[in-house]
Amino acid sequence: MIDITHKPTTLREATATALVTVSDPATIAAVKEKRVPKGDVLESARVASLFGVKKTHELIPDCHPLPIEHAECTFAIGDMEIIVTMRVRTIYRTGVEVEAMHGASVAALTIYDMLKPIDKGVAIGGIRLLEKKGGKSDWNDRFDTPVKAAVLVISDGVASGKKEDKAGAAIVERLLKLDVAVAGQTVVADEPEAIAAQVRAWSGSGIDLILTTGGTGLSLRDRTPEAIVPLLDREVPGIMEAARNYGQERMPWAMMSRGVAGMVGRTLVITLPGSTRGAQETMDALFPFVLHVVKVQEHAYRHGQ
Repeated sequence: MIDITHKPTTLREATATALVTVSDPATIAAVKEKRVPKGDVLESARVASLFGVKKTHELIPDCHPLPIEHAECTFAIGDMEIIVTMRVRTIYRTGVEVEAMHGASVAALTIYDMLKPIDKGVAIGGIRLLEKKGGKSDWNDRFDTPVKAAVLVISDGVASGKKEDKAGAAIVERLLKLDVAVAGQTVVADEPEAIAAQVRAWSGSGIDLILTTGGTGLSLRDRTPEAIVPLLDREVPGIMEAARNYGQERMPWAMMSRGVAGMVGRTLVITLPGSTRGAQETMDALFPFVLHVVKVQEHAYRHGQ
């Protein structure tokens, strides 16, 4: 199965339909009046659909086992057809569109099986996804002009040439995949004055987003939060709370990150860990969702707020 451990948990939902047609209006009447020899067709199909949703991962090889928080099967009866609608919801890392389609298809097959003794012309039509939502694509803001970001690597070792910058490069790679323009990238040693000076310079030049990497731990030279906090006009604590919560599920040491986030004027500043893995996981936790802050600032600027 595809690795989904890097995905954040969000509310996911999907709706699918299936069409069952009959060859005789009397068949529909029998369904409505519950005169079908095998029993109550719609109630049987509803129960079967729930089993189908729950068993999806056992039958479709690449589907993950996931908690089904809500599943609802409804029916619309026409003169010569029954339309099955299956809605599924979960709070998880992957979507439920296959579960919804599988539930709809099992309901349709159940209707077919129960009606075939009285109608040899029963047929199942299209099974299709009507809607799905809750994945990262639903949280992508659209920007008239590309978001401009800058990446600041804070490391004595990288600044002195003794270490290779991997975390900064990983951050830039992720930003480019998000269609964020990287307008600046540089390295400074773990010196609060140098850190603050570079953040001030970038925030004053129209940069929308500044990501720093390094200096958020507990060693004596880790002083990035001390350099950034005095610059912030408004702290946004929820950003780093989300990052630490995400990290804690994967690495117990994430609790020791002292990263901070907030606004310097109209620029969002986020301090990421110095390890490549820590920086990547923080990006996975926060993006693209956190770009909504930039969207809010863009709207406020346009309307003079």
